Amino acid sequence: MAGMTLEQLKIFLAVAQNLHFTRAAEELYITQPAVSAAIHNLEQEYGVKLFHRIGRHIEIAEAGKLLQVEAQKILDQVSLTERGLRELNNLQRGELKLGSSLTIGNYWLPSKISEFKSQYPGIQIDCTLANAETICVGTAMGQFDLGLVEGDVKPALQNTLEYEIVGSDRLQIVVGQKHPWFEWGEVDLSQLTQTPWVMRVRESGTQQRFEEALQNWGINLSELNVILVFTSGEMAKAAIENGVGATGISELMVKKEIQLGTLRAIRVIDNREGNGAIAEIVRPFFKLKHRQRFQTALSKVFEQMLISSMLDGSYQHLSKSVI
Repeated sequence: MAGMTLEQLKIFLAVAQNLHFTRAAEELYITQPAVSAAIHNLEQEYGVKLFHRIGRHIEIAEAGKLLQVEAQKILDQVSLTERGLRELNNLQRGELKLGSSLTIGNYWLPSKISEFKSQYPGIQIDCTLANAETICVGTAMGQFDLGLVEGDVKPALQNTLEYEIVGSDRLQIVVGQKHPWFEWGEVDLSQLTQTPWVMRVRESGTQQRFEEALQNWGINLSELNVILVFTSGEMAKAAIENGVGATGISELMVKKEIQLGTLRAIRVIDNREGNGAIAEIVRPFFKLKHRQRFQTALSKVFEQMLISSMLDGSYQHLSKSVI
């Protein structure tokens, strides 16, 4: 038996994904007869049908479904092995795949990447930005070497993902110049239910932390007058600047606007125990990695850089209670 080759597996996966021989050939920059021959040879070698030919269309057979799962695992492992070999040359070459939630990726992570690139200029960094839930799932599926999120890791993924704090920021309640709170500067907890709110979608790490803080303050989300829900913090910030309601948002996102005076962060006073304490929302930034997948040398070095920054005391917010 000659056995299957990596090239045959690549061709098979292209056909399985496209369910079309010609489109698979175009994707791989080879001829259609070469694709047909590769599939035919696999079927002949193992005496199975990988695809059912139905008129001018094809459907993947049971044997094909099995091979599709295993072939993807094999090619993923080959890719990781190749990356590991490239990194043996003192980390002068290689690729680091990061997944980051939006606030971290836009405001916190760029300086970390710049620091890393200054030490390892030959390394290519591929960073994908999405909501926290998408990054958690992607890290669990092996799409990213490391994930960075400010939201919770769902219980279903906690056995798959290892996570630890590498930074933090504050969520601030912010209003624009047209809002009455802009002149006040502070409100009591009970007043939070007396204004319209702009929120993020539930999958957002920011929204998860804000809802958690409200619950800790004894406020049910259903008590708030939510008038707008956005997928991004930038959209929420723009709505607030134009005078619509209040929002809970990362201080990293509104630092410039607060300095310019177009937005104002509102202190929230907690009088429930009569001491007039300031209610703060401090949230951690989590680094995620798969508990069992192979970790590249590059990933380990970047991970250690994040941990070292944390230990250096760069993130003093965590010395306070985290909501």
